Amino acid sequence: MEAPAFRTCIQLPDLFGFRRLQGHKPKEFKVAVHKNLEYKLSSVIDKMEPRRSILHLIGVNLIFANACAVLAAPMQEMREPDMIRTLKLASGVRIQDILEGEGKEAQEGDLVEFNYVCRRSNGYFVHSTVDQFSGESAPVVLPLDDRQMIKGLKDVLIGMKAGGKRRALVPPSVGYISENLQPIPEEFGPRRSLLSHAKEPLVFEVQLLKVL
Repeated sequence: MEAPAFRTCIQLPDLFGFRRLQGHKPKEFKVAVHKNLEYKLSSVIDKMEPRRSILHLIGVNLIFANACAVLAAPMQEMREPDMIRTLKLASGVRIQDILEGEGKEAQEGDLVEFNYVCRRSNGYFVHSTVDQFSGESAPVVLPLDDRQMIKGLKDVLIGMKAGGKRRALVPPSVGYISENLQPIPEEFGPRRSLLSHAKEPLVFEVQLLKVL
């Protein structure tokens, strides 16, 4: 005896209302189905559109909130960069104060101790009292007097305070107009190198160590 056959029926949801249209004639069925589909699809689209609008508004609000946060953040204070001002003297010497000292101020006729580096105006090294490799120095001690020191360098030192640094462009007219003027190296090579550029502007970087 054969076992009775069981047929499983799964009831799917009638999303588009096809069951209600089963009694219609073929032509009427097609027209009814077409109208029913248009109605259902329009209903689904109408439900989706508000969601899209809401999501769009949320995205715009987030962007606007971030922009407001950036604009509301305190701006960093703008500081002007420290600029080195150049002072031009009547002698044609141009002076820049690199570091202002805190010691005694040098006056004309004072005996001073200082280090210096001399370069050509194009930056080419000429001479220095500070060894570039060891860092050892051999400071110069001279009176601030035109008869012993070149006038341009004397003008640079006058008014400086001990511990201060200056950079200056010294024109040849107030530079080494005589081979007897100081400061000048004792070694033959550096001495010859310095005097060979005596007719061109020279750049001095000076550090005043002491006013004696």
